[in-house]
Amino acid sequence: MRETAHLGHLGRGEEVVERSTAETARSHEQVVTGEIPRQAPRPEIGDSWERLRRLGLDPERGRDPEHLGTAEIEHRRRASGLDVVMPTLRDTLLDPITDLPLILAVADSQGTVLWHEGPRQLRRSGDLIGFMTGGRWGEDEVGTNGIGTVARTGRPLRVHSSEHYVRNQHAWTCVGAPVRDPRTGRVAGVVDLSGPARGMHPQLLALAVTAARLAETELRAAQLESLHRLRTVAAPVLAQAAGPALVVDRDGWTAATAGLPPISRLRLPADGWGSAPLHWLPSLGECAVEPIADGWLVRPLTGSPQAVSEQASGARLVLDLGRADRPEVSVRGGVGSWSHALSPRHAELLLLLAAHQTGRTAAELAEDLFGDPSRAVTVRAELSRLRRYLGGLLEHRPYRFAETVQVEVVRPADPSQLLPASSAPGIRGLRALLDSGAVLLPGCRIAAAGVEEASELSRRQVPIQRRGPA
Repeated sequence: MRETAHLGHLGRGEEVVERSTAETARSHEQVVTGEIPRQAPRPEIGDSWERLRRLGLDPERGRDPEHLGTAEIEHRRRASGLDVVMPTLRDTLLDPITDLPLILAVADSQGTVLWHEGPRQLRRSGDLIGFMTGGRWGEDEVGTNGIGTVARTGRPLRVHSSEHYVRNQHAWTCVGAPVRDPRTGRVAGVVDLSGPARGMHPQLLALAVTAARLAETELRAAQLESLHRLRTVAAPVLAQAAGPALVVDRDGWTAATAGLPPISRLRLPADGWGSAPLHWLPSLGECAVEPIADGWLVRPLTGSPQAVSEQASGARLVLDLGRADRPEVSVRGGVGSWSHALSPRHAELLLLLAAHQTGRTAAELAEDLFGDPSRAVTVRAELSRLRRYLGGLLEHRPYRFAETVQVEVVRPADPSQLLPASSAPGIRGLRALLDSGAVLLPGCRIAAAGVEEASELSRRQVPIQRRGPA
Protein backbone atom coordinates (compact mmCIF):
# COMPACT_ATOMS: atom_id res chain seq x y z
CA MET A 1 0.00 0.00 0.00
CA ARG A 2 1.39 3.36 -0.98
CA GLU A 3 2.16 6.18 1.36
CA THR A 4 1.68 9.81 0.38
CA ALA A 5 4.71 11.85 -0.57
CA HIS A 6 3.87 14.74 1.73
CA LEU A 7 4.13 12.47 4.79
CA GLY A 8 7.84 12.28 4.13
CA HIS A 9 10.41 9.74 5.23
CA LEU A 10 10.53 8.15 8.66
CA GLY A 11 11.71 11.02 10.86
CA ARG A 12 12.11 11.54 14.56
CA GLY A 13 8.34 11.84 15.16
CA GLU A 14 7.69 8.63 13.25
CA GLU A 15 10.46 6.89 15.20
CA VAL A 16 8.62 7.76 18.40
CA VAL A 17 5.42 6.38 16.89
CA GLU A 18 7.20 3.19 15.82
CA ARG A 19 8.68 2.73 19.28
CA SER A 20 5.27 3.33 20.87
CA THR A 21 3.70 0.83 18.45
CA ALA A 22 6.24 -1.82 19.46
CA GLU A 23 5.49 -1.20 23.14
CA THR A 24 1.75 -1.44 22.46
CA ALA A 25 2.30 -4.72 20.59
CA ARG A 26 4.10 -6.15 23.63
CA SER A 27 1.29 -4.98 25.91
CA HIS A 28 -1.27 -6.53 23.57
CA GLU A 29 0.52 -9.87 23.64
CA GLN A 30 0.61 -9.83 27.43
CA VAL A 31 -3.08 -8.94 27.77
CA VAL A 32 -4.42 -11.57 25.36
CA THR A 33 -2.37 -14.25 27.15
CA GLY A 34 -3.81 -13.20 30.51
CA GLU A 35 -0.74 -11.38 31.83
CA ILE A 36 -0.64 -7.92 33.38
CA PRO A 37 1.10 -5.64 30.85
CA ARG A 38 4.30 -4.01 32.01
CA GLN A 39 3.25 -0.83 30.24
CA ALA A 40 -0.49 -0.17 30.28
CA PRO A 41 -2.14 1.02 27.05
CA ARG A 42 -4.32 4.10 26.90
CA PRO A 43 -7.30 3.74 29.31
CA GLU A 44 -9.90 3.57 26.54
CA ILE A 45 -7.90 0.87 24.75
CA GLY A 46 -7.09 -1.04 27.93
CA ASP A 47 -10.75 -1.05 29.01
CA SER A 48 -11.77 -2.47 25.65
CA TRP A 49 -9.05 -5.15 25.67
CA GLU A 50 -9.99 -6.34 29.15
CA ARG A 51 -13.66 -6.52 28.24
CA LEU A 52 -12.96 -8.53 25.09
CA ARG A 53 -10.60 -10.87 26.91
CA ARG A 54 -13.37 -11.59 29.38
CA LEU A 55 -15.78 -12.24 26.53
CA GLY A 56 -13.34 -14.81 25.15
CA LEU A 57 -12.99 -13.14 21.75
CA ASP A 58 -10.35 -14.84 19.57
CA PRO A 59 -7.46 -12.33 19.29
CA GLU A 60 -6.36 -13.88 15.99
CA ARG A 61 -9.48 -13.45 13.84
CA GLY A 62 -12.38 -12.39 16.08
CA ARG A 63 -15.70 -14.08 15.36
CA ASP A 64 -16.79 -15.53 12.04
CA PRO A 65 -17.65 -12.51 9.86
CA GLU A 66 -21.29 -11.75 9.13
CA HIS A 67 -22.47 -9.66 6.22
CA LEU A 68 -25.91 -8.28 5.50
CA GLY A 69 -27.65 -8.62 2.16
CA THR A 70 -28.45 -5.70 -0.15
CA ALA A 71 -32.10 -5.39 0.92
CA GLU A 72 -31.21 -5.31 4.62
CA ILE A 73 -28.47 -2.73 4.00
CA GLU A 74 -30.93 -0.44 2.22
CA HIS A 75 -33.45 -0.87 5.03
CA ARG A 76 -30.85 0.02 7.65
CA ARG A 77 -29.69 3.03 5.66
CA ARG A 78 -33.20 4.47 5.71
CA ALA A 79 -33.82 3.52 9.33
CA SER A 80 -30.59 5.17 10.50
CA GLY A 81 -31.50 8.51 8.91
CA LEU A 82 -27.86 8.90 7.88
CA ASP A 83 -28.60 8.79 4.16
CA VAL A 84 -29.40 12.53 4.32
CA VAL A 85 -25.91 13.34 5.64
CA MET A 86 -23.85 11.34 3.17
CA PRO A 87 -23.38 14.24 0.68
CA THR A 88 -21.98 16.36 3.53
CA LEU A 89 -19.66 13.57 4.68
CA ARG A 90 -18.33 12.96 1.17
CA ASP A 91 -17.68 16.68 0.65
CA THR A 92 -16.05 17.04 4.07
CA LEU A 93 -13.92 13.90 4.06
CA LEU A 94 -13.34 12.43 0.62
CA ASP A 95 -12.48 15.62 -1.25
CA PRO A 96 -9.76 16.82 1.21
CA ILE A 97 -8.09 13.39 1.35
CA THR A 98 -8.22 12.27 -2.28
CA ASP A 99 -4.43 11.88 -2.26
CA LEU A 100 -4.45 9.70 0.87
CA PRO A 101 -5.00 5.92 0.98
CA LEU A 102 -8.12 6.07 3.12
CA ILE A 103 -11.53 4.46 3.27
CA LEU A 104 -14.55 6.42 4.44
CA ALA A 105 -16.95 4.11 6.27
CA VAL A 106 -20.25 5.12 7.83
CA ALA A 107 -21.89 2.64 10.19
CA ASP A 108 -25.12 2.53 12.16
CA SER A 109 -25.36 2.48 15.94
CA GLN A 110 -24.77 -1.30 16.03
CA GLY A 111 -21.52 -0.98 14.09
CA THR A 112 -22.84 -2.34 10.77
CA VAL A 113 -21.04 -0.70 7.83
CA LEU A 114 -23.69 0.95 5.63
CA TRP A 115 -21.41 2.95 3.32
CA HIS A 116 -17.83 2.09 2.38
CA GLU A 117 -15.99 4.33 -0.10
CA GLY A 118 -12.38 4.87 -1.12
CA PRO A 119 -9.62 3.62 -3.45
CA ARG A 120 -10.53 0.28 -5.02
CA GLN A 121 -7.24 -1.43 -4.17
CA LEU A 122 -7.53 -0.43 -0.52
CA ARG A 123 -11.14 -1.59 -0.35
CA ARG A 124 -10.03 -4.96 -1.69
CA SER A 125 -7.52 -5.18 1.14
CA GLY A 126 -10.34 -4.40 3.55
CA ASP A 127 -12.43 -7.21 2.05
CA LEU A 128 -9.86 -9.71 3.33
CA ILE A 129 -10.74 -8.87 6.94
CA GLY A 130 -14.47 -8.37 6.33
CA PHE A 131 -14.25 -4.58 6.23
CA MET A 132 -16.88 -3.92 3.57
CA THR A 133 -20.42 -2.66 3.06
CA GLY A 134 -22.76 -4.80 5.14
CA GLY A 135 -19.95 -5.99 7.43
CA ARG A 136 -20.70 -6.15 11.13
CA TRP A 137 -17.99 -4.24 12.95
CA GLY A 138 -19.39 -4.23 16.45
CA GLU A 139 -16.71 -4.52 19.11
CA ASP A 140 -18.00 -7.92 20.25
CA GLU A 141 -17.52 -9.33 16.74
CA VAL A 142 -14.20 -7.86 15.57
CA GLY A 143 -12.59 -6.39 18.68
CA THR A 144 -11.33 -2.90 19.46
CA ASN A 145 -11.78 -0.69 16.39
CA GLY A 146 -12.81 2.80 15.30
CA ILE A 147 -16.37 1.76 14.51
CA GLY A 148 -17.53 -0.78 17.09
CA THR A 149 -15.72 0.73 20.06
CA VAL A 150 -16.96 4.22 19.19
CA ALA A 151 -20.52 2.92 18.75
CA ARG A 152 -20.31 1.25 22.17
CA THR A 153 -18.76 4.14 24.10
CA GLY A 154 -20.13 7.11 22.17
CA ARG A 155 -16.71 8.82 22.15
CA PRO A 156 -14.27 9.67 19.34
CA LEU A 157 -11.32 7.30 19.15
CA ARG A 158 -8.13 6.59 17.20
CA VAL A 159 -7.09 2.93 17.11
CA HIS A 160 -3.57 2.56 15.77
CA SER A 161 -2.06 -0.73 14.58
CA SER A 162 -1.63 -3.14 17.52
CA GLU A 163 -4.19 -1.22 19.57
CA HIS A 164 -6.69 -3.34 17.63
CA TYR A 165 -7.53 -6.38 19.74
CA VAL A 166 -7.69 -8.74 16.75
CA ARG A 167 -4.30 -9.29 15.11
CA ASN A 168 -5.50 -9.36 11.49
CA GLN A 169 -6.23 -5.61 11.85
CA HIS A 170 -2.75 -4.61 13.07
CA ALA A 171 -1.76 -3.37 9.61
CA TRP A 172 -4.53 -0.76 9.83
CA THR A 173 -5.23 2.44 11.70
CA CYS A 174 -8.72 3.84 12.03
CA VAL A 175 -10.27 6.97 13.51
CA GLY A 176 -13.94 7.17 14.35
CA ALA A 177 -16.39 9.74 15.70
CA PRO A 178 -20.00 9.23 16.81
CA VAL A 179 -22.93 10.97 15.14
CA ARG A 180 -25.70 11.66 17.66
CA ASP A 181 -29.36 11.91 16.75
CA PRO A 182 -30.45 15.42 17.83
CA ARG A 183 -33.95 14.13 18.56
CA THR A 184 -32.87 11.59 21.17
CA GLY A 185 -29.24 12.37 22.00
CA ARG A 186 -28.31 8.74 21.32
CA VAL A 187 -25.66 7.56 18.88
CA ALA A 188 -27.19 7.24 15.41
CA GLY A 189 -24.00 6.06 13.72
CA VAL A 190 -20.24 6.36 13.37
CA VAL A 191 -18.01 8.14 10.85
CA ASP A 192 -14.76 6.23 10.33
CA LEU A 193 -11.58 6.81 8.34
CA SER A 194 -9.31 3.78 7.92
CA GLY A 195 -6.07 3.12 6.11
CA PRO A 196 -2.58 1.62 6.35
CA ALA A 197 -1.07 1.99 9.80
CA ARG A 198 2.03 3.77 8.47
CA GLY A 199 0.12 6.29 6.37
CA MET A 200 -2.21 8.00 8.81
CA HIS A 201 -2.00 11.72 9.49
CA PRO A 202 -2.44 12.71 13.18
CA GLN A 203 -5.10 15.32 12.33
CA LEU A 204 -7.52 12.81 10.83
CA LEU A 205 -9.35 12.26 14.10
CA ALA A 206 -10.10 15.98 14.33
CA LEU A 207 -11.35 15.87 10.75
CA ALA A 208 -13.64 12.93 11.53
CA VAL A 209 -15.03 14.72 14.61
CA THR A 210 -15.71 17.85 12.54
CA ALA A 211 -17.47 15.79 9.90
CA ALA A 212 -19.61 14.11 12.57
CA ARG A 213 -20.64 17.50 13.98
CA LEU A 214 -21.60 18.67 10.48
CA ALA A 215 -23.63 15.50 10.03
CA GLU A 216 -25.47 16.26 13.28
CA THR A 217 -26.24 19.72 11.95
CA GLU A 218 -27.76 18.13 8.84
CA LEU A 219 -29.84 15.78 11.01
CA ARG A 220 -31.04 18.74 13.06
CA ALA A 221 -32.08 20.58 9.88
CA ALA A 222 -34.00 17.50 8.72
CA GLN A 223 -35.75 17.34 12.10
CA LEU A 224 -36.77 21.00 11.90
CA GLU A 225 -38.15 20.45 8.40
CA SER A 226 -40.15 17.48 9.67
CA LEU A 227 -41.53 19.56 12.55
CA HIS A 228 -42.51 22.28 10.06
CA ARG A 229 -44.50 19.78 7.99
CA LEU A 230 -46.20 18.47 11.12
CA ARG A 231 -46.98 22.03 12.21
CA THR A 232 -48.79 22.63 8.92
CA VAL A 233 -51.01 19.63 9.55
CA ALA A 234 -51.53 20.52 13.22
CA ALA A 235 -52.65 24.13 12.75
CA PRO A 236 -56.28 23.46 11.66
CA VAL A 237 -56.64 20.66 14.20
CA LEU A 238 -55.55 22.85 17.11
CA ALA A 239 -57.77 25.70 15.88
CA GLN A 240 -60.80 23.47 16.42
CA ALA A 241 -59.68 22.04 19.78
CA ALA A 242 -62.13 22.71 22.63
CA GLY A 243 -59.39 23.00 25.23
CA PRO A 244 -55.62 23.13 25.63
CA ALA A 245 -53.71 20.80 23.30
CA LEU A 246 -50.39 20.29 21.60
CA VAL A 247 -48.99 18.26 18.73
CA VAL A 248 -45.64 16.49 19.12
CA ASP A 249 -43.55 14.31 16.82
CA ARG A 250 -42.79 10.67 17.57
CA ASP A 251 -39.89 11.65 19.82
CA GLY A 252 -41.92 14.16 21.82
CA TRP A 253 -40.64 17.37 20.21
CA THR A 254 -43.39 19.97 20.05
CA ALA A 255 -44.62 21.14 16.65
CA ALA A 256 -47.46 23.40 17.85
CA THR A 257 -49.51 24.24 20.96
CA ALA A 258 -52.85 25.85 21.79
CA GLY A 259 -53.82 27.13 25.21
CA LEU A 260 -50.57 25.97 26.82
CA PRO A 261 -47.27 27.67 27.64
CA PRO A 262 -44.42 26.81 25.26
CA ILE A 263 -43.09 23.28 25.81
CA SER A 264 -40.04 22.29 23.77
CA ARG A 265 -40.41 18.55 24.37
CA LEU A 266 -42.61 16.07 26.21
CA ARG A 267 -41.15 13.17 28.13
CA LEU A 268 -42.85 10.26 26.42
CA PRO A 269 -43.41 6.84 28.02
CA ALA A 270 -40.28 4.71 27.68
CA ASP A 271 -42.24 1.83 26.15
CA GLY A 272 -44.29 4.01 23.78
CA TRP A 273 -47.95 4.99 23.85
CA GLY A 274 -49.32 1.53 23.16
CA SER A 275 -53.04 1.34 22.36
CA ALA A 276 -54.34 3.08 25.50
CA PRO A 277 -56.12 6.40 24.76
CA LEU A 278 -55.18 7.92 28.14
CA HIS A 279 -51.71 8.50 29.52
CA TRP A 280 -50.22 10.27 32.50
CA LEU A 281 -47.38 12.71 31.67
CA PRO A 282 -45.21 14.38 34.35
CA SER A 283 -45.68 17.95 33.12
CA LEU A 284 -49.35 17.74 32.06
CA GLY A 285 -51.07 15.09 34.17
CA GLU A 286 -53.73 12.85 32.63
CA CYS A 287 -53.88 13.28 28.85
CA ALA A 288 -55.87 11.97 25.89
CA VAL A 289 -53.52 10.94 23.08
CA GLU A 290 -54.41 10.48 19.40
CA PRO A 291 -52.20 9.85 16.35
CA ILE A 292 -51.95 12.66 13.81
CA ALA A 293 -49.80 12.57 10.65
CA ASP A 294 -46.27 11.68 11.80
CA GLY A 295 -46.90 12.59 15.41
CA TRP A 296 -49.42 12.79 18.23
CA LEU A 297 -52.21 15.10 19.37
CA VAL A 298 -52.02 15.42 23.16
CA ARG A 299 -54.93 16.96 25.13
CA PRO A 300 -54.48 17.48 28.91
CA LEU A 301 -57.70 16.47 30.65
CA THR A 302 -57.05 18.63 33.72
CA GLY A 303 -55.68 21.63 31.85
CA SER A 304 -52.92 21.92 34.44
CA PRO A 305 -49.38 22.42 33.15
CA GLN A 306 -47.87 21.85 36.59
CA ALA A 307 -45.50 18.96 37.14
CA VAL A 308 -46.59 16.66 39.96
CA SER A 309 -44.55 13.49 40.06
CA GLU A 310 -41.22 15.21 40.67
CA GLN A 311 -42.38 16.31 44.10
CA ALA A 312 -44.30 13.16 45.03
CA SER A 313 -43.63 11.84 48.51
CA GLY A 314 -42.24 8.32 48.74
CA ALA A 315 -41.07 8.25 45.11
CA ARG A 316 -39.17 5.26 43.75
CA LEU A 317 -36.31 6.21 41.42
CA VAL A 318 -34.70 3.57 39.21
CA LEU A 319 -31.38 4.40 37.55
CA ASP A 320 -31.23 1.92 34.68
CA LEU A 321 -27.65 1.54 33.39
CA GLY A 322 -28.18 -1.98 32.07
CA ARG A 323 -27.92 -0.81 28.44
CA ALA A 324 -24.70 0.97 27.59
CA ASP A 325 -26.30 2.89 24.72
CA ARG A 326 -29.32 4.12 26.66
CA PRO A 327 -28.97 5.10 30.32
CA GLU A 328 -32.34 6.05 31.74
CA VAL A 329 -33.95 7.23 34.94
CA SER A 330 -37.55 6.37 35.81
CA VAL A 331 -39.65 7.65 38.67
CA ARG A 332 -42.83 6.23 40.13
CA GLY A 333 -44.79 8.21 42.71
CA GLY A 334 -48.24 8.29 44.20
CA VAL A 335 -49.71 10.21 41.26
CA GLY A 336 -48.02 8.61 38.27
CA SER A 337 -44.78 7.55 36.68
CA TRP A 338 -42.38 8.75 34.00
CA SER A 339 -38.95 8.07 32.55
CA HIS A 340 -36.21 10.10 30.94
CA ALA A 341 -33.22 9.14 28.76
CA LEU A 342 -30.02 10.45 30.31
CA SER A 343 -27.05 12.18 28.76
CA PRO A 344 -23.70 10.49 29.53
CA ARG A 345 -22.78 13.23 32.02
CA HIS A 346 -26.11 13.07 33.85
CA ALA A 347 -25.85 9.28 34.05
CA GLU A 348 -22.41 9.66 35.66
CA LEU A 349 -23.70 12.18 38.19
CA LEU A 350 -26.72 10.11 39.22
CA LEU A 351 -24.59 6.98 39.58
CA LEU A 352 -22.11 8.84 41.78
CA LEU A 353 -24.97 10.18 43.93
CA ALA A 354 -26.43 6.68 44.18
CA ALA A 355 -23.05 5.35 45.29
CA HIS A 356 -22.64 8.13 47.90
CA GLN A 357 -26.13 8.66 49.25
CA THR A 358 -24.94 10.58 52.28
CA GLY A 359 -24.08 13.29 49.77
CA ARG A 360 -21.22 14.81 47.74
CA THR A 361 -20.13 18.41 47.53
CA ALA A 362 -19.67 20.05 44.15
CA ALA A 363 -15.90 19.88 44.63
CA GLU A 364 -16.05 16.16 45.44
CA LEU A 365 -18.17 15.48 42.36
CA ALA A 366 -15.74 17.53 40.25
CA GLU A 367 -12.92 15.34 41.56
CA ASP A 368 -14.98 12.24 40.73
CA LEU A 369 -15.76 13.42 37.20
CA PHE A 370 -12.65 15.30 36.12
CA GLY A 371 -9.98 14.56 38.71
CA ASP A 372 -10.04 18.30 39.38
CA PRO A 373 -12.01 19.72 42.34
CA SER A 374 -11.67 23.25 40.95
CA ARG A 375 -14.27 22.45 38.27
CA ALA A 376 -17.12 22.70 40.76
CA VAL A 377 -18.88 25.40 38.68
CA THR A 378 -19.27 22.93 35.79
CA VAL A 379 -20.74 20.35 38.17
CA ARG A 380 -23.23 22.86 39.62
CA ALA A 381 -24.40 23.77 36.11
CA GLU A 382 -25.02 20.11 35.22
CA LEU A 383 -26.87 19.47 38.48
CA SER A 384 -29.03 22.52 37.82
CA ARG A 385 -30.03 20.95 34.51
CA LEU A 386 -30.75 17.64 36.25
CA ARG A 387 -33.07 19.35 38.71
CA ARG A 388 -35.18 20.71 35.85
CA TYR A 389 -36.80 17.30 35.57
CA LEU A 390 -35.90 15.67 38.89
CA GLY A 391 -37.00 18.68 40.94
CA GLY A 392 -37.35 17.96 44.65
CA LEU A 393 -35.96 14.45 44.25
CA LEU A 394 -32.48 16.03 44.47
CA GLU A 395 -31.24 18.07 47.41
CA HIS A 396 -28.07 20.13 47.80
CA ARG A 397 -25.50 21.18 50.41
CA PRO A 398 -24.37 18.46 49.90
CA TYR A 399 -25.88 17.11 46.69
CA ARG A 400 -27.87 13.94 47.38
CA PHE A 401 -31.18 12.19 46.80
CA ALA A 402 -34.02 13.32 49.05
CA GLU A 403 -34.62 11.13 52.10
CA THR A 404 -38.11 10.20 50.87
CA VAL A 405 -36.73 8.75 47.61
CA GLN A 406 -36.18 5.00 47.27
CA VAL A 407 -33.23 4.57 44.89
CA GLU A 408 -32.48 1.47 42.85
CA VAL A 409 -29.67 0.90 40.35
CA VAL A 410 -29.82 -1.54 37.46
CA ARG A 411 -26.34 -2.36 36.18
CA PRO A 412 -24.77 -4.77 33.66
CA ALA A 413 -23.58 -8.15 34.89
CA ASP A 414 -20.06 -7.22 33.77
CA PRO A 415 -18.87 -4.19 35.81
CA SER A 416 -16.62 -3.11 32.92
CA GLN A 417 -19.82 -2.40 30.95
CA LEU A 418 -21.08 0.07 33.55
CA LEU A 419 -21.15 3.38 31.63
CA PRO A 420 -18.36 2.08 29.34
CA ALA A 421 -17.93 5.46 27.63
CA SER A 422 -16.98 7.12 30.90
CA SER A 423 -13.34 7.73 31.76
CA ALA A 424 -14.24 9.70 34.90
CA PRO A 425 -11.96 8.69 37.82
CA GLY A 426 -14.91 8.11 40.14
CA ILE A 427 -16.69 5.83 37.65
CA ARG A 428 -13.54 3.87 36.83
CA GLY A 429 -12.89 3.39 40.53
CA LEU A 430 -16.46 2.25 41.11
CA ARG A 431 -16.16 -0.32 38.30
CA ALA A 432 -13.05 -1.76 39.96
CA LEU A 433 -14.73 -1.93 43.37
CA LEU A 434 -17.81 -3.64 41.92
CA ASP A 435 -15.60 -6.10 40.06
CA SER A 436 -13.81 -7.04 43.27
CA GLY A 437 -17.05 -7.29 45.23
CA ALA A 438 -15.95 -4.52 47.58
CA VAL A 439 -19.12 -2.41 47.22
CA LEU A 440 -22.88 -2.73 46.92
CA LEU A 441 -25.10 -0.20 45.19
CA PRO A 442 -28.53 0.59 46.64
CA GLY A 443 -31.23 -1.81 45.49
CA CYS A 444 -28.84 -3.06 42.83
CA ARG A 445 -30.21 -5.42 40.19
CA ILE A 446 -28.19 -7.11 37.47
CA ALA A 447 -29.69 -6.30 34.07
CA ALA A 448 -28.71 -9.56 32.38
CA ALA A 449 -29.95 -11.87 35.10
CA GLY A 450 -32.71 -9.67 36.45
CA VAL A 451 -31.84 -10.57 40.04
CA GLU A 452 -31.07 -8.28 42.92
CA GLU A 453 -27.51 -8.06 44.13
CA ALA A 454 -28.50 -6.63 47.49
CA SER A 455 -32.19 -7.15 48.16
CA GLU A 456 -31.91 -5.91 51.70
CA LEU A 457 -30.98 -2.49 50.31
CA SER A 458 -33.83 -2.19 47.84
CA ARG A 459 -36.29 -0.53 50.21
CA ARG A 460 -34.10 1.84 52.18
CA GLN A 461 -31.48 4.48 51.68
CA VAL A 462 -27.89 3.50 52.43
CA PRO A 463 -24.45 4.90 51.69
CA ILE A 464 -22.06 2.88 49.61
CA GLN A 465 -21.21 -0.36 51.36
CA ARG A 466 -17.72 -1.84 51.53
CA ARG A 467 -16.95 -5.46 52.22
CA GLY A 468 -13.94 -6.43 54.25
CA PRO A 469 -11.66 -4.18 56.29
CA ALA A 470 -11.65 -0.46 55.59
